[in-house]
Amino acid sequence: MQPVSLALFWHQHQPYYPDDISGETLMPWVRMHGTKDYIGMAMHIAEVPEFRCTINLVPSLLVQIQRYVDGKSDRHLDVSRMPVDGLSELDSHYLLDHFFMAYVDGMIRPHQRYYELYLKRGLGRESAASVRDRYSQQDLRDLQVWSNLTWFHELLFERDADLRAFRQKGQGWSENEKNWLLDRQREVLAEIVPLHRRLSENGQVELTTTPFYHPIMPLLWDKRSARQAMPACELPRYTDSYKEDVHEHLRRAVKLHTECFGKPPKGMWPSEGSVSQDIIAAIADAGIEWIATDEEILMQSTDNFVSRDGQGLVTRPEMLFRPWRVEQDGKQLQIVFRDHGLSDLIGFHYQRNDPVWAADDMLGKVASIGRGVAGRMGDRPAIVPVILDGENCWEFYPDGGVRFLRHLYQQAAVHPQVKPMTIGEHVEKYPATDRIGKLFAGSWISHNFAIWIGHEEDRAGWDLLHPTREFLKKATEEKRASAEILEKAWKELYIAEGSDWYWWFGGEFSSAQDALFDLLFRRHLQNVYALLGESPPGALMRPIKRVAQRIIHTQPKSFLRVKVDGRQSFFEWLNSGSYRAGQERGTMAQVTEGLVRQVQFGFDRERLLVRIDTTHAAREDLAGVDEIRLRFLEPENVEVRISHPSTATPQVRVQRDGQRVARSKAAAAAHEIFECGIPLSELAITPGSPCHWSMELFSQKQSRERIPSEGAFELLVPAPDFEQRVWQA
Repeated sequence: MQPVSLALFWHQHQPYYPDDISGETLMPWVRMHGTKDYIGMAMHIAEVPEFRCTINLVPSLLVQIQRYVDGKSDRHLDVSRMPVDGLSELDSHYLLDHFFMAYVDGMIRPHQRYYELYLKRGLGRESAASVRDRYSQQDLRDLQVWSNLTWFHELLFERDADLRAFRQKGQGWSENEKNWLLDRQREVLAEIVPLHRRLSENGQVELTTTPFYHPIMPLLWDKRSARQAMPACELPRYTDSYKEDVHEHLRRAVKLHTECFGKPPKGMWPSEGSVSQDIIAAIADAGIEWIATDEEILMQSTDNFVSRDGQGLVTRPEMLFRPWRVEQDGKQLQIVFRDHGLSDLIGFHYQRNDPVWAADDMLGKVASIGRGVAGRMGDRPAIVPVILDGENCWEFYPDGGVRFLRHLYQQAAVHPQVKPMTIGEHVEKYPATDRIGKLFAGSWISHNFAIWIGHEEDRAGWDLLHPTREFLKKATEEKRASAEILEKAWKELYIAEGSDWYWWFGGEFSSAQDALFDLLFRRHLQNVYALLGESPPGALMRPIKRVAQRIIHTQPKSFLRVKVDGRQSFFEWLNSGSYRAGQERGTMAQVTEGLVRQVQFGFDRERLLVRIDTTHAAREDLAGVDEIRLRFLEPENVEVRISHPSTATPQVRVQRDGQRVARSKAAAAAHEIFECGIPLSELAITPGSPCHWSMELFSQKQSRERIPSEGAFELLVPAPDFEQRVWQA
């Protein structure tokens, strides 16, 4: 039996943040992820010369990396460089509002000084203006440093003794020391493209591309393609095709890739894995030989001839784990389909498990696929594409994913049943023998385009884009401006066609910067008019997003009166705080759904009360869960473990500092719902104290779900006059 081809494919992407007209760059994410994930992921690969994989570098990311190398800045970097004794009131407020933009548990809490500054801030409860006097000049300078330092990859500290010593100092840095770090940041950014080019030239990595500004090509080509997966989908008012723009995004992408890496790409990750039969010839015309998308596209394209059963097992796996051929107008591409279950394990689940176990588990699952299809594919090995964002999950791993990736790469390189390969290597050696008659139109998320066209806010965006494009098209035909100005205007339009703006429209996803994404989208359209000497229409001045920021959970409104019996009672939980599962992760989307549908919580005068709603009855849905753990961030070192939670009377243990609380009065029950009550005295919290916690479900000693998937439920234990104060408010 030939080893199975493990085709890891990391997608590295950021939208185009700069406003080239005003010169502003309002978001720092290219720079931050640059010194962490874009350099770190490449360094990991370089450590294991025998390892092979594929990396997709989106052109809009590459040009922004070069901007920083050339000395360009962003608002966050500008404020980072300011001497603290010269900060204006506005600058200091910006600093206190935006310099904690990192995952608290993984990137702030582990650093004592940064966490101290974070706790002092009172985010979500107090304004920057109200807390400004709490911070000394040294506090502010240390915050400037930590907000940048925490985004340096761990491998950089391993190789650089000066950087390591800088972090070990921990606090009390001078202005000169701060500027040394920011200069070092730029030096690291300058390493990214050359390192990737070396990895490509020595054959370790295949570098691929994406349409330049990351548009959803099928929707640019024909918005009506959304109705293949969603027949009832309402469309924008304007459904005109922008086929020329698809060709232009592709042409520009291939050109930049060739300039950066010395040769054109053979492979492509279509933005968001979005494909359709209509765009095959256009991609092939750009010189691309293979593309990739999600397994659900194959399932839909074959009328579920390939599918997953009720247990998640692939029917006819030999048909999924092979390349296919797609054709249009005499042009053809090879196409592979990602295993989204394995991809989700890396993106969402392994972060909560022992990294060595997780890496071995991944390789074991891949090897099992190889054994499962042995004898069904002749002398051709299976290919298992594991495809996910390369920058968004590592902050949720305890060490930034270092131990997991090291062990995965090292063991994959020597595994007798697994052979790491680039996708291009595999499809060249084992080209597709099967053809898909008609490629289903959809993306890697639920095989549809709902995120980018399914909400009224999405459609509002498309209906702002269209008249702007018509205006520019007419101005171009009439030659109202020089070729240089028209080129700048078209660039602004192409940027606005990117998928990321639409990602944050609608109700599917939210971040603290929703309003800023909305502003940038409309700013790029406004720039088209401004470049041509026209005033933008008023519609471009009004926000599309109705809510600037969504809070992931509500707060309790009064004391609860709950009998912990697992039976639904409307009035018992009427005034609780609540949380609906999902939506808080932001730029990553998890395909698989968890067990928990909703969590409600609150207090009576003596207990913390928690309720879990699942899809069906909790006693049935939780049958496969061995334990539920409530982990407290405030107070620290407190944990509640609930064993056999699907039973009528689960066992509840409260632990403080690793010691079990004796004669605990904590209780839990499961029936239609799951309920538990934990005495506040056993948690060692009193009225007015913060109560920050998250929940985790375990099966066979392995984490299967965390709620919320990031962050925590942040509550305040109410005072005895809680109800009176709420009523008066």
